Amino acid sequence: MGILSGMRVVEGSAFVAVPLAGMTLAQMGADVIRFDRLEGGLDAQRWPVTRDGRSLFWAGLNKGKRSVAVNMKSPEGRELITRIVTAPGDDAGLFLTNLRVRDWMDFETLSQHRKDLIMVTLLGDRHGNPAVDYSVNPSLGFPLATGPEGSTEPVAHTLPAWDCIAGNLAVSTLLAAERHRLRTGQGQEAVLTLKDVAAAMLGHLGIIGEVCVNGTDRPKSGNSLYGAYGQDFVLADGRRIMVIGLTDRQWRVLVKTTGMDAEFDALAARLGADLRAEGARWTHRHAITDTLRPWFAARTLDQVAPLFDGAGLTWSVFRSFAQAVAEDPDLSPDNPMMAEIDQPGIGRYPVPGLAATFSALDRDPPRPAPDLGADTEAVLADVAGLPSGEIGRLFDTGIVAGPRPAQHPVSAPQNR
Repeated sequence: MGILSGMRVVEGSAFVAVPLAGMTLAQMGADVIRFDRLEGGLDAQRWPVTRDGRSLFWAGLNKGKRSVAVNMKSPEGRELITRIVTAPGDDAGLFLTNLRVRDWMDFETLSQHRKDLIMVTLLGDRHGNPAVDYSVNPSLGFPLATGPEGSTEPVAHTLPAWDCIAGNLAVSTLLAAERHRLRTGQGQEAVLTLKDVAAAMLGHLGIIGEVCVNGTDRPKSGNSLYGAYGQDFVLADGRRIMVIGLTDRQWRVLVKTTGMDAEFDALAARLGADLRAEGARWTHRHAITDTLRPWFAARTLDQVAPLFDGAGLTWSVFRSFAQAVAEDPDLSPDNPMMAEIDQPGIGRYPVPGLAATFSALDRDPPRPAPDLGADTEAVLADVAGLPSGEIGRLFDTGIVAGPRPAQHPVSAPQNR
């Protein structure tokens, strides 16, 4: 029983943010019902995929949900979606979407069927234009501040950070609107945009102020930690690690653990700088790195790992995704968040459950993602309230569909 057990949320979505929001709510115990086209939504075959074309992306972002496949082009199909979204229940009438559909699926129309409807809509930007992480990031400057120091080429980040943040903000927004409804009985539409999520963080992190107040356009700094000290080093065995000296404690532990107190006292005297100050460590990061580099170059990972862990140093080894899965127990069932599950059509592998824990409740294990249309019949019966004869007719006429073998893309990666 999750903390949101009893809540019902309907999701119409694609890409990362809104599916992530729905999955997070499902992992908190909500009954999350996503609807898709009969042939599957935009994400049905999105990479990464297995050798036989099953989408690991889909499986990853739809864990624990129920799936309904419906002909959204037909009036009957649209009416069914309306019934599911606006079905009665004190803990229902909650709709998450980034499908900007006018008329039949907009808030004005749907709220006519349920006055207290809560609808959370994610758009690309505030002007209604489409956007994804890989278009928002360049527009706001991050790729031009990312990459090797002195380089001029932009570097686009592989992590869809704004989607991840927007997905979790959509969860917060839905729960805030639901709390407002509990207090007032009032429904509403809440709208957020991917670009505004990114632009807000640009301001929250002080970057807008840095430009406007200081007149500074932040340059690339490679793997250095901006504003303090953090740097990567190559060890004697070729492994690369990252060490952090952001706070005063982290810096003191780094200096003490490497046994270089005297060297850094001499460096500070030569520079005329107080290296206990974060800003000074940033300003003189190259000199600090030059001082530390020989120490790291003379030692292997097996030597530094127990030393750093024993001292409580903030550090990490650089890994590829495959190395992380093979080496890091936090990505295995050793971590209570992770569990091996049998994902239909894909097989057995470890997947994450909810990252948060609640002291009043036991942790729920992650549940597989549904096949497309796996729950169509059940949702039409228990949510839309249709009799079995009517449900049979909808299947027979192709208005809805149940699970069926996945349609595979023409090619799939073979180097696995």
